[in-house]
Amino acid sequence: MTELRDASPAPLNPAAPSAGTPQRPLPQRLLPLAWPLFIEQSLHILTGVVDTFMVSFVSDGAAAALAVANQLVIWFIIVFNFIGIGAMVVVTHHLGANDRPGADRVASTAIAVCTWLGLIASAVIALAAAPLLRLLQLPADLMPYAQPFLAVVGAGLVIEAVNLAIGSVLRAHARTREVMVVSVLQNVINVIGNAIALFGWFGLPQYGVVGVAVSTVFSRAVACAVLWLLLAHRAGVHVRLRAFFNLQRETLGRVLHIGAPAAGENISWWTAFMVVTSFTARMGEQPLAAHTYWMSIAGFMILFSSSIGMATEILVGHQVGAGQFEQAYKLLLRSLRTAFGVACVVALAIGAAAPWIMSAFSRDPTVLALGTLLLRLSLVLESGRTFNLVVINALRASGDARFPFYMGLLSMWGVWVPLAWLFGLQLGWGLLGIWLACVCDEWFRGLLMYRRWRQRRWLKYAQRTQARVGALRDAAAGPGA
Repeated sequence: MTELRDASPAPLNPAAPSAGTPQRPLPQRLLPLAWPLFIEQSLHILTGVVDTFMVSFVSDGAAAALAVANQLVIWFIIVFNFIGIGAMVVVTHHLGANDRPGADRVASTAIAVCTWLGLIASAVIALAAAPLLRLLQLPADLMPYAQPFLAVVGAGLVIEAVNLAIGSVLRAHARTREVMVVSVLQNVINVIGNAIALFGWFGLPQYGVVGVAVSTVFSRAVACAVLWLLLAHRAGVHVRLRAFFNLQRETLGRVLHIGAPAAGENISWWTAFMVVTSFTARMGEQPLAAHTYWMSIAGFMILFSSSIGMATEILVGHQVGAGQFEQAYKLLLRSLRTAFGVACVVALAIGAAAPWIMSAFSRDPTVLALGTLLLRLSLVLESGRTFNLVVINALRASGDARFPFYMGLLSMWGVWVPLAWLFGLQLGWGLLGIWLACVCDEWFRGLLMYRRWRQRRWLKYAQRTQARVGALRDAAAGPGA
C-alpha cells in the first residue's frame, strides 16, 4: 500500500479558534468509532432478513408482499437520511470549532425537520397505501397482506424519521456505541414481537402480518424513547418545543448543502443498479439468481469499509471545524489504508469460502459456478469500492459535497450502465460483463476521489466551512465575549 502513503508538502496552517476560547477535546481514534457502526449497520440489514424469514412461515406470498411494501418505506427513509447525513457533518463542524450552542441549534433544527417530514410521510402512506401498492404493480391477491402492513408501518414512519435524526446527532458527538446498543435493543424487541404475532406465544392469538407491522412500530417507539434519553443525558442536547415551529433557514441550508448531494448520489446509484439488474434479468433466471446472491453477500463485505468511512467522516468533520486541516488530510490516508487492507482480507476470505457460501443459497450448478466466480473476483471490485466509501465521506465532511455527486452521475451513467449494456448484452460476456462494468465504475470514481483529496482540492471548502462556523460562533457569543 505504498501508493497511499503521505507524500504531502509542508503542513497547512490551521485556522485556530478565536483567542481565549478553550479547545474542546476532539475524538482521535478511528476503530472505537468504527466497530459500533459496523454492528449497527449489520443489524439494520439483519432486521429486513429476519422479518422476511419469519413472515415466510405465513406464506411465500406474505413474504413477497412485505418485500414490495418495504420498498416504499425504504424510499422515505432515504429522504429522511439526507437530513441526518447533513446534520451529522454540520454538528461535527461546530463541535470541532468549540461552538456547542451552534451544534445544539443544528441538532434541534435537524430533529424538527425530520419530525415534520416524518409526519407528512406517515400521513401519505397511511391514507394512500393501496394506490401506492398498485402503482408498484403488486398482484391483487397479495394486497390483503401488503396494505395493512404498509398502513401500520407507514403511520409510524415519523418515529423512524426522529430516530434517524437523533442517531446522527449522537454519532456526531462520537456516541456510536450508544446508538449501537439501541439498535440491538430494537432488534431484540422486534424479533420477540414478531414471534408473538406469528406463532401465538404466551397463549395470544396469531395476528399475522399486521402483528409484524405493530411489532416493527413498537420496537421503533421504544428505541425512540431511549434515544431521546441518550440525547439529553449522554450528548447533553435538549430540544425545546419552539424549535419545531421556528425552523432556522440558514441552518437548514447548511444541512441540505451536505445532505442533498449525498441523497442524490445514493438515489442515482440505486436507479443505475435497477437498470443494470434489468440487463441481468434479460440473461435468464440463472444469471439473475447468481447476481442476486452475489449482491447480497457483497452487501456484507461493504459494511467493513462503510463503517470505517462513516467513522472517518465524523473525525474529519471535527478536525475541519477545529481548523486542523493537515491532521484531516493525514487521517484520511490512514483510514484508507486500514479500509483497503480490511476489504482485501475479507474479500480473500469470502473468495476462499465461495463454493460453500453459494451452496447455502442454491444447488443449481450454473448458479453455483457463476456466483463462485464472482465472489472469487470480488477482491478486484471491493478494493476499488473502498476508495468511494471512505474518500467520499471525507470530502463530504470537508464541505466538498457536490464533487462526489457530479462525478457519481458521470461515472454511473457514463461508465457503469453503458459498459454493462455493452459487455453484458452486446458482446455476450453475460454476468461477467456486468461485473466488469461495475469494477470500471468503482475504480474510475474511486481514483478521481483519491486524486482530489491528494491534490487538496477540498481545502478551500474546508477553510470556507471553518471560517463560516467560526463567524457564527463569534456572532452568537457577542462583542464582549
